[in-house]
Amino acid sequence: MAGEPLFRKRFTVEGGDFARAGEASVEIKNILKEVGYDPDVVRRVAIASYEAEMNVVMYGEGGTVDFTMEPREVLLVIEDEGPGIPDIGLAMKEGWSTATDEMREMGFGAGMGLPNMKKNSDHLKIHTRKPRGTRVEMIIRSHPPEGHDG
Repeated sequence: MAGEPLFRKRFTVEGGDFARAGEASVEIKNILKEVGYDPDVVRRVAIASYEAEMNVVMYGEGGTVDFTMEPREVLLVIEDEGPGIPDIGLAMKEGWSTATDEMREMGFGAGMGLPNMKKNSDHLKIHTRKPRGTRVEMIIRSHPPEGHDG
């Protein structure tokens, strides 16, 4: 990424707040649609940001989602204050989950969060610090939005 971003915004995500879970992802999706990003890119960013946001709600004990829109890519940086990911390799396997029974009863914890982030991003980097905190960086590349020549 080079130069000034087209748009940047930080969202605060509260751990355990399932009532507001997904609000940042919806706003990010709406911003991208409004400026004319390709629908496939909008879909990929929406999925990746939602999965990351839900991980903060479920495990992160609160954190932030930083959204940066460039002419040809979107950068998402998610940081939380959770316990860290004990085994990233295991967490990347579809279906593996540490969700509680309560989370599963609400329809979460299918073990697709990190795998969906990987599938929908062009670049995924995970830094986890036990016993406190995880940082996820994702880049989703695209063609320039209409009206921007990047």
